[in-house]
Amino acid sequence: MLIHAGYEISYACPQPTPMILTLSVHPSRINDLVSLDRVQFDPPLAANTYHDSFGNFCHVIKAPAGRLTMHTDFVIRDSGQPDPLAPDAPQHELDELPVDVLMFLLGSRYCETDRLSNIAWSLFGHTPKGWPRVQAICDFVHNHITFNYAHASPLKTAFDAYTQRRGVCRDFAHLAVTLCRCMNIPARYCTGYLGDIGVPPDPAPMDFSAWFEAYLGGRWYTFDARHNSPRIGRILMARGRDATDVAIVTSFGLSTLSSFKVVTAETA
Repeated sequence: MLIHAGYEISYACPQPTPMILTLSVHPSRINDLVSLDRVQFDPPLAANTYHDSFGNFCHVIKAPAGRLTMHTDFVIRDSGQPDPLAPDAPQHELDELPVDVLMFLLGSRYCETDRLSNIAWSLFGHTPKGWPRVQAICDFVHNHITFNYAHASPLKTAFDAYTQRRGVCRDFAHLAVTLCRCMNIPARYCTGYLGDIGVPPDPAPMDFSAWFEAYLGGRWYTFDARHNSPRIGRILMARGRDATDVAIVTSFGLSTLSSFKVVTAETA
């Protein structure tokens, strides 16, 4: 399967403003690219590209005063298979986990394990460990939160999503990640492209999507508490502890988003 994807995003800045961008396809998918995923700028400017501590591609730029548009357009090859299922995948004891996985058991900016620990154990302490427990968490979050773009907020945490019971895909992911960590299951936040492939088209404008991965049976598995079913055609951009680590644009100064367009669709 071939997928056409890309974006066009514009910001307005009153003065030159440094930014960190996390907009590129994840290194794990580079070999699947049929055409280059290269961020371009209008007006043209230089970018310093690096890998962050989570292995994501990042770009450091200085946006000029006025309007800056960043865009890319590429084709990527995909297996066309839905997210893998492993119902028998076990949960690990703490001393069995690789050391680089341990950080994904801890609380983070948007994932307050301290505030949700008692709630998590009351809800899921009786569930079987491993895959069934993660699935029970996804089922709960999927049914607990109502999706609506009007309820998006960059300040909303997992605890806020739990109490307010409304949000967008990042809120579903944050709450599920936090509940997993409370139950001693390593979980990390993911962002990327997810088109309406193999499902009815969503009439809402396309956006980047958020999901999460849980560490079970010696590997990371994809889970999606918002959709709560295996999906086809995920294109990973970045992974981290939560949305702080994978923000598409981190601005070090005043900037205003003036336009936003994302494209993801199966192509011949």
